[in-house]
Amino acid sequence: MTSLRAAWMALTGLSAVFLFEMLDNSILNVALPTIGRDLHASTTALQWVTGAYAVVFGGLMLAFGAVADRFGRRRIMLLGLVLLGAAGLATAFVTTAGELIAVRAAMGVAAAMTTPGSMALAFRLFDDDKLRVRAINVISTVGLAGLAIGPAAGGFVLAVAPWPVLLLANVPIAALAFAGIRLGVAADDPAGLHRDPVDVPGAVLGTAAIVLALVAPTLFVDEGAGSWAPWAVTAGSGVAAALFARRERSARHPLLDLKLVAHPLVSSGLAFKAAAGLAVAGLGYMVTLQLQLDWGWSAGLAAIGLLPQVIVLIAGGALLTPFVERAGLERAARLSAATVVAGLAVYGLLGNLGYAFVALALALVAAGIRVVGVVAGTNVLRGLPADRTTIGAALTDTATEVTSGAGIAMTGTILAAMFTGSIATPHWSAQQTGEFRSAITIASLTLTVVAAALVAFGFARTRKAPTPELTPRTLV
Repeated sequence: MTSLRAAWMALTGLSAVFLFEMLDNSILNVALPTIGRDLHASTTALQWVTGAYAVVFGGLMLAFGAVADRFGRRRIMLLGLVLLGAAGLATAFVTTAGELIAVRAAMGVAAAMTTPGSMALAFRLFDDDKLRVRAINVISTVGLAGLAIGPAAGGFVLAVAPWPVLLLANVPIAALAFAGIRLGVAADDPAGLHRDPVDVPGAVLGTAAIVLALVAPTLFVDEGAGSWAPWAVTAGSGVAAALFARRERSARHPLLDLKLVAHPLVSSGLAFKAAAGLAVAGLGYMVTLQLQLDWGWSAGLAAIGLLPQVIVLIAGGALLTPFVERAGLERAARLSAATVVAGLAVYGLLGNLGYAFVALALALVAAGIRVVGVVAGTNVLRGLPADRTTIGAALTDTATEVTSGAGIAMTGTILAAMFTGSIATPHWSAQQTGEFRSAITIASLTLTVVAAALVAFGFARTRKAPTPELTPRTLV
């Protein structure tokens, strides 16, 4: 297609897919207390209401990305949207926490089938890199708007309707996405797919590594670093990852060709996305605790305190395309990734001195991830063959999911190690306040160092990447 206007039907459907991903957990979190009361759910069960979705979603993205590149991106996405609509309808019949967890797991499967494909299909709609960036920017802006309004929308709905309505909302979103993609995206061209057999052992090992990596952060936060369970799960993830890498190097038809991942555009894009995931999750976790537990702000006031991040994420979409066209894709990726690290450093060094520095840190990280989310992902797809774009999109999402969990795990573990007593105690002693502030400083600087290392690696890789202008091109 030659313009965004010509692709409006497809972009509507793809934007609805991303809206579902961003809106889903944010709108549900506000309802967890109500769900707990209605379903008589334990704290652990409530945790898995959201956790089941995240673990299944993150764990299956690579496998479904590979399947979509073989059997059709549009076909797999449409099947996923049917599953999403069915799972949303099933919410109306839920009577126990276990049933709700099963529904959430099914929604995670649907998200794994649809989310990577939304970026891959948006990329494949156009041959021009300018249009690709604009299209992905449109889709991400819609999703981020959903993320921003999710909690407020959820609270409003709960005031007038029962909580299942929140998940039933996925039904019209799935229907809109299905119609837009069915009518606006051409059927899969067999020439753009590949017919290599699916690497089932690789898929199993890759899924196991990611699932364990996503479960480990929760165990570190809940049980602490002194427990054997989180370390055992982390070790299991490492073993599965090592076996996955060995399998992919030796397999005749690997699920993920590691030589492709080593391409400078791909490896740098993944490093930048990983740094962004680490930063946004870790910073959000720390700021939320700081505003409410250390400074004594109410939940509502704390939500207002996070507005700098929300405003930059949404409003930044208008500035993204001109910035990228002026700086170029590779330079824009480097600058935005460096901005993420700068935001973390500001919080680590100055965050305890007052809210102005917290707001500045939130704005810097938001500005960085707003660009990284579009540009680094686009660069990953630019560095891959045309028949590997969906698994490339799945890689970027997986990198973000895993490092987001790692950011929370690092922060939670440092807090648990340095803070004496229960962090939820209403009135802290002077010693506990000091411990918390020291822990936040150490945790944020630790995240800064790790994110900086990822960004430095990405910088080194981009120097080896070709630097074409934003002109029409076709992947080979």
